[in-house]
Amino acid sequence: MDFPLLDVMDEGACYAKLLQLLHPDGLVCPRCRAREGLRVHRRHREPVLDYQCDHCGRVFNAWTGTVLEGTPRRPSTVWLILRGIAQGTPTAQLARELKCDRMKLLFLRHRWQALARQALCQRPLPDAVTEADEMYQNAGEKRYSASRPRGSAAATWQ
Repeated sequence: MDFPLLDVMDEGACYAKLLQLLHPDGLVCPRCRAREGLRVHRRHREPVLDYQCDHCGRVFNAWTGTVLEGTPRRPSTVWLILRGIAQGTPTAQLARELKCDRMKLLFLRHRWQALARQALCQRPLPDAVTEADEMYQNAGEKRYSASRPRGSAAATWQ
């Protein structure tokens, strides 16, 4: 998945992308599942609008019933967090860049990753052959470089 940085500059564009990810078939009332008769109820967190269903009276927003329910974060911040997680950015670095609490961000990251893991397809791959780089993306990488002896090779044998 690509996360273009130019789209992050626009809250409306971030909201639209998140809305498409969370509700690919369009927004529906979480109580009665109605698609028609949803009107704007409040605009206090624009572009995240609160809607009211004309059929059952339920007030909700695009985050209701999703992994983003209850989040106070702006759509652009959510998009940057998703981008950081997808790119493997360490939580501490992400927290510094977004100026937010590292532990809250770590909790959020773990929650989202667990939900993503649950949604993964459990069927075996259709191919009879799998390339090694598909299975071990970061295999062989070392955290620290190997230590080198300080003296010359001749000095160690004497």
